Amino acid sequence: MLKKSINAWSVDNDTGFEEMFQQLKEAGFEGVELNVDKAGNSAHSLSMETTEEELAEIRALSERYGLPVVSISSALHSGNMGSPDPECRKFSQQLVLKQLQCAKALGGNGVLVVPGGISPEISIRQAYENCRATLGEIREQIAEFQIYVGVENVWNGFFMSPFDMANFIDTVDNAWVGAYYDVGNVIAFSWSEYWIEVLGQRIHNVHVKDFKRNGSINRGGDFVDLLKGDVNWPSVIPALRKAGFDGYLTAEVFIGDCDVEGITYPQYYKLVSEQLDQLIRL
Repeated sequence: MLKKSINAWSVDNDTGFEEMFQQLKEAGFEGVELNVDKAGNSAHSLSMETTEEELAEIRALSERYGLPVVSISSALHSGNMGSPDPECRKFSQQLVLKQLQCAKALGGNGVLVVPGGISPEISIRQAYENCRATLGEIREQIAEFQIYVGVENVWNGFFMSPFDMANFIDTVDNAWVGAYYDVGNVIAFSWSEYWIEVLGQRIHNVHVKDFKRNGSINRGGDFVDLLKGDVNWPSVIPALRKAGFDGYLTAEVFIGDCDVEGITYPQYYKLVSEQLDQLIRL
């Protein structure tokens, strides 16, 4: 049965861990995704310096409020995984392992990583090979955690079709590396249900957001509230079920995209929770 979660980036930056767990639970969420970010990024961020003791305290709050930490994301990947600079690739590996450490301590089942590194100076072939090598070098460490490492489709020119994404996962050839699929990130140039059909059982985690095109594909647009964009939800949700996905739909949404004037953060959390309810009923 699909469940509803939300990424902690959707939460007011000044909200601490306990208040966040309380407010999201009251809004009806069944899980939350935390993020490894720069130290001090928000009052509820993890960082590369987060200790086991701090993770234990967060786990205790999660259990007290009955709101599981379902996965760990990060905004620090950038182009590090595919960089020709060995230090950048080393940082990418350290970040993946830190995310896995956090997920293990907090009870999550997956982490989000971002392959990439393409630039005018770095070809897609070079970035692709560097990303595979970066993940391959920590293959044994990943397996020890037994937590899924999900490569995400983002707007960095790396995964331009579902076949690119599926091929990358398959050639990495690691049972613990799969897809962290973002439903909304392909709408500007494609149709999400077709990506899900191709990725199939490679999908272990899912981000949901909505995007409104400027008329048709490849003409730009804007991220908007869930259910108010061009994601074909009546096709996407059944496609996820057909692919065997039975986990959390994690909303990665922002109050700044909401069209409800004067909405407060607690009201926004409740709105997103109700929107996810509508998706799960499809």
